[in-house]
Amino acid sequence: MSIPAPDLAPFAARRRRVLDTMHARGGGIAILPTSRELVRNRDAEFPFRFDSDFFYLTGFPEPEAWLVLIAGAEDRSILFCRGKNLEREIWDGYRIGPDAAAEQFGFDRALPVEALADELPKLIADQPALFVPMGSDRLFDTHLRGWLDRVRAMGRSGATAPASSYDLRAILAEMRLVKDTFEIETMRRAGAISAGAHVRAMRTSRPGLREYEIEAELLHEFRRHGSQAVAYNSIVATGHNACVLHYRAGDTELKDGDLLLIDAGCELDGYASDITRTFPVNGRFSGPQRALYDLVQEAQNAATALTRPGARWNEGHDAAVRVLAQGMIDEGLLTGTLDGVLESQQYARFYMHRTGHWLGMDVHDVGDYREPGAASSADEPRPWRELRPGMVLTIEPGIYVRPAADVPERFWDIGIRIEDDAVVTASGCELITRGVPVAADEIEALMRG
Repeated sequence: MSIPAPDLAPFAARRRRVLDTMHARGGGIAILPTSRELVRNRDAEFPFRFDSDFFYLTGFPEPEAWLVLIAGAEDRSILFCRGKNLEREIWDGYRIGPDAAAEQFGFDRALPVEALADELPKLIADQPALFVPMGSDRLFDTHLRGWLDRVRAMGRSGATAPASSYDLRAILAEMRLVKDTFEIETMRRAGAISAGAHVRAMRTSRPGLREYEIEAELLHEFRRHGSQAVAYNSIVATGHNACVLHYRAGDTELKDGDLLLIDAGCELDGYASDITRTFPVNGRFSGPQRALYDLVQEAQNAATALTRPGARWNEGHDAAVRVLAQGMIDEGLLTGTLDGVLESQQYARFYMHRTGHWLGMDVHDVGDYREPGAASSADEPRPWRELRPGMVLTIEPGIYVRPAADVPERFWDIGIRIEDDAVVTASGCELITRGVPVAADEIEALMRG
């Protein structure tokens, strides 16, 4: 995976924050590997994608790499990475190598990954605590047990193993929840690329094409503007397929009179975008389609208004659900009072997911949705997370109507979702993916050319 040479300052600042956290807990050693290369079939591998936490702290894009941070009398950052190897570089491409890695990425020291087995026990010995990704990877756990066993075997020479341990992933999840200016700018660029791809899909759509042809247009636009990969497998779903939440682009033909739901976003320099738009294949909403589309847009507007500092995570979702439930009653999809429908959760028949999720290096990004450390019980769960400037989330209400005897036929097989990426600001939120139209009239105008 090709990533531009990073600005070192944000990565160094993040490592500094981790070291400060480690010092606050008495110091120790942090160990974090990147992802492993995975075989796709026989001798072909999946495209490599670094571990998000590892890249967040290093900016280093290659496989077979490990980060070690030591918080002690003298703080140290050490990278273990692949050594230079002319033969492998002929076959597989350029390797940065330890010498260049230390200088280029700002580490105190860099060593060949082959030295890991000998060096880690020495580095772990006499450290008061371990900071590691607990339980996240069996192979890492095996390595760690082996290193600790070697440290304990050094006991007669006076070496001691760490007396306590902390989950490094939990520390990093809290850090990653609030984005810095470097991250937000990258996500703005990713959002702009993805918005352009959705515009291209709207302009390309016509009856007779197939879902995979529209997917190809999205992928072309992503790569044409420098995105390294998709952030997730693209959903391109026409007709009844749009009622399948995680449908993959298939070979279904786009038909006159049907809607096309596209949930697709690119990844740029390690950061995801996530956009959903639903539009008519022929460029004109029917009456029933427009009624439900406008309802979903109204729900998104309600959730957006409550995406602001000081609001709780669930407030936007609750506002969207209230709008959707009332609309379902008004359109004859449900019967009863609004309070009754909300209490019984009848709306979940047509709206069964939440209105958003955290977004960042992972499309469903890390971070607790409830306040950390607060008391929790079955009767009194922890409070929902309070939104703060710099948090990034999606706002994505929808409605999905499958055929049923008690459902008006005019709404059968209509699946609609509208999704944008929102950065919480000092006064509200900024929707960074509005480079593609969302209002029905604007979509129709775009598709007319």
